Amino acid sequence: MMDIELQKLIEDVSNEVFGKPFLHISRFNSRLRTTGGRYMLSDHSIEINPLVLQKYGTEELVGVIKHELCHYHLHIEGKGYRHRDNDFRELLKQTASPRFCKALSERNEKPRVLHLYRCTACKLEYKRRRRMDVRKYRCGKCAGAITKIQTT
Repeated sequence: MMDIELQKLIEDVSNEVFGKPFLHISRFNSRLRTTGGRYMLSDHSIEINPLVLQKYGTEELVGVIKHELCHYHLHIEGKGYRHRDNDFRELLKQTASPRFCKALSERNEKPRVLHLYRCTACKLEYKRRRRMDVRKYRCGKCAGAITKIQTT
């Protein structure tokens, strides 16, 4: 799907669901990481994350579009357009729009341990993401010397 097709889809959803026209610009923004889309207050444009379409398909894309159109129409009308506003929450319910987007990134993964160190005296292990200079540091428990075991 190209930006022109996205523009047409947003205009159609706006007319069908809200009964109001979408008169501004919409586009895909691949720089968005964790959000499905965003409404820009400054120029009234809507940006959509292309991962929504790739990962979840058209149905989820339409949900994100309806959510952003709720922001758009309420802001244009001078009503509460923020997530915490009652006007926004009511319009979400009326249009059956999702409050949140499905997860787009795997941010909840455990960070990998890259470096493993061990105290030579008490055998306490230290797991570190960053490398450390074993000549500068001692064990925090017994003040013994630290050696590097492995890098994963």
